[in-house]
Amino acid sequence: MLIVGFLLELLIMIGTPLALGVWLRKKWGLPWALFLIGAVTFIASQVVHIPLNAGLTTLFRQDWIPAGWLPSASSGWQLPFNAVVLGLTAGVCEEMARYLVLRFWLKDARSWRQAIVFGAGHGGIESLLIGVLASVTIVSMIVMRSRDPAAMGMPPETAELAAQQVAEFWSLPFYMPLLAGAERLMALTLHLALSTLVMRCFVRNRLWPLFAAIGWHALVDAVAVFVLGTWGEVAVEGVTALLTLVSIAFLWVTWRASRADEFISSKA
Repeated sequence: MLIVGFLLELLIMIGTPLALGVWLRKKWGLPWALFLIGAVTFIASQVVHIPLNAGLTTLFRQDWIPAGWLPSASSGWQLPFNAVVLGLTAGVCEEMARYLVLRFWLKDARSWRQAIVFGAGHGGIESLLIGVLASVTIVSMIVMRSRDPAAMGMPPETAELAAQQVAEFWSLPFYMPLLAGAERLMALTLHLALSTLVMRCFVRNRLWPLFAAIGWHALVDAVAVFVLGTWGEVAVEGVTALLTLVSIAFLWVTWRASRADEFISSKA
């Protein structure tokens, strides 16, 4: 049963973004370049995001930094502190990358539909990459399950730890892979909403939608980190599902705003 769950997880993570891209292409006839540029935008944001998180982790753990130079948190506040920092770095890196690409690269992409395809590429490549990593993990665990770690030449301590990790992996409830797949669908919805929100910066020549996108992205990630560390994986998926309803509301609001823009333009 668990294997079926893993197969469905990979189908969702890898198949959904590809199917969405093909469907949007057929429905609206927009070029694949928008989807691909969205994917490149996500990868570029991670080139900054991942080293930034690693650098901040190193800084906060170094004893040589004089006291008071960096914000700190007591043991009871460490999780909320981490959640806020991780949420902000994700929001700033990804939304600034989205803004800069729309500002300097996709200068002619200003419609709601173009924002959707751009966001599908951004969130789609994230889902694809996580799906590939998940597939590698699953294959590795299948191989490890059929072999004795001690017989593979591992030191006794390492072999014992590996055997424990394999046992824990295969004792997961069958629904956990499905929750992981559902999380990718919710993350993809978030990226669609954020892309349409950032696009409003250029349609209405305002900067506040960028700050709104950064704030919403940071809040969603911060809440997810906090809930995961407090109540576990099942709870975080439930909370994320509620937050996804807000992202869907953002999609509706930006769609309505785009229709209003078209009406005003037609009357001008």
